[in-house]
Amino acid sequence: MESRSINREASTFRYLDWPTVVIYLLLVIAGVFSVYAASYDFDHASIFDYSEFSGKQIRWIGLALGLALVVLLIDARMYETYAYPIYVGMLFVLLITIFVAPDIKGSRSWLVFGSMSMQPAEFGKFATALALAKLFSGYNFKLNAKRSNYYRAFAIIFIPILLILAQRETGSALAYLALFFVLYREGMSGLVLLAALCAVVFFVVAIKYGQDTFLDIPLGEAIVFGLIELITVCMLVAYCKKGVEARNVFLWFLATSAIAVAAHMLEWPLPATPYFLTAIGVGAIYIVLVSLHTDRRKLLITAGAAVGAVFFLFSVNYAFNTVLQPHQQQRIKVTLGLEEDLLNAGYNVNQSKIAIGSGGFFGKGFLNGTQTKLKYVPEQHTDFIFCTIGEEEGFIGSVAVLSLFLILILRIIHLAERQPTTFARVYAYCCASYFTFHLAINIGMVIGLCPVIGIPLPFFSYGGSSLWSFTFLLFILLRLDAARREHH
Repeated sequence: MESRSINREASTFRYLDWPTVVIYLLLVIAGVFSVYAASYDFDHASIFDYSEFSGKQIRWIGLALGLALVVLLIDARMYETYAYPIYVGMLFVLLITIFVAPDIKGSRSWLVFGSMSMQPAEFGKFATALALAKLFSGYNFKLNAKRSNYYRAFAIIFIPILLILAQRETGSALAYLALFFVLYREGMSGLVLLAALCAVVFFVVAIKYGQDTFLDIPLGEAIVFGLIELITVCMLVAYCKKGVEARNVFLWFLATSAIAVAAHMLEWPLPATPYFLTAIGVGAIYIVLVSLHTDRRKLLITAGAAVGAVFFLFSVNYAFNTVLQPHQQQRIKVTLGLEEDLLNAGYNVNQSKIAIGSGGFFGKGFLNGTQTKLKYVPEQHTDFIFCTIGEEEGFIGSVAVLSLFLILILRIIHLAERQPTTFARVYAYCCASYFTFHLAINIGMVIGLCPVIGIPLPFFSYGGSSLWSFTFLLFILLRLDAARREHH
């Protein structure tokens, strides 16, 4: 028995994907130097000084490497066997956190143990990935086989999201939505992702251009109505081979739009909204009748999407003004350029862009960043760590870091595609989705393309919770990949 265990351990390290391990080590080492540069203030403290953030980060890395070793020594089958218990245990921790965590900057998401603290939402990521992989690896499980399979997959994703939202930690909760890319990979219709993309675009357009007017209605509302009509026609073109239905609906939309413009020019009392609603409503009824007559069920999706999009449009203002917190509203307004708030919500982003821009092509050099040293960017060693790279290492250094992340994500996708089991493949795609989401949103925050929602940059942002979470996430995948030969 002992000999078999030793052979399994030797096999694990023999078949370990060492290129991924090397990329991981390069990222965490670069992360330490970035944390040191972000917190260095001319006191000549050593990078290993425990009183410095860099010294503490090195301790977290040492512990992370120890945890990675433990993960690799565990039998790969254990992760699939205990996926659900790990998930349920993590949900319990997330629930307890709501009630016992102290209020830190308006959020109750950190468990404090003396001088140490831990954010369970970070560890919930690999637990949720394991549970989702376990679901898909069930006997004869196919996402599209029956509707209840969607409900089960959605439940696994949304339960931790709701618990984290209850902790008032919006950024961490949004990261779990990245798992919808996994569902798409496993057979979910692309219409779901299209709906999500449309929801984001409609929301941004309605808010961004809500203060201007066109045809006596908010410009944002008019643009969204036009987008709804355009998407409806495009879906009809895709679903109808002859294109007669698409042509008829297009002409109807064009005619009602012309009437709305004429009514505005003739100063009729009605604004354009009733005309747009009539156009979309009558168009949807026509599409339903065509569907019933020709027995093409997909057309019902088109009609339902058009009507649903209208209801979503009219819910945008309510959601923005009522559901979102005032600080969240302000961050969105600053990001969209609706408010100049360089001293509050927009201060970090403005200073971050100045820091990155001042780095130029080659950067100012390690420890020579003036924006960094003078502490112009708050939280620069955590969520805004990338602006340190941009200022001191310039465009070249920024591209190098982003290239490392790109190679890591592509490597994970490569590992996913060579897995012999559904469990390992789905888990690998969960990892790729998490890394892609964090990278895109964090960089988007730093350069002002996304609202500031507190998403750390993996392996770079200071803190043990994020580092350990992504280490768990990655090395569980490496352990599953090393065991793939056992299934041949």
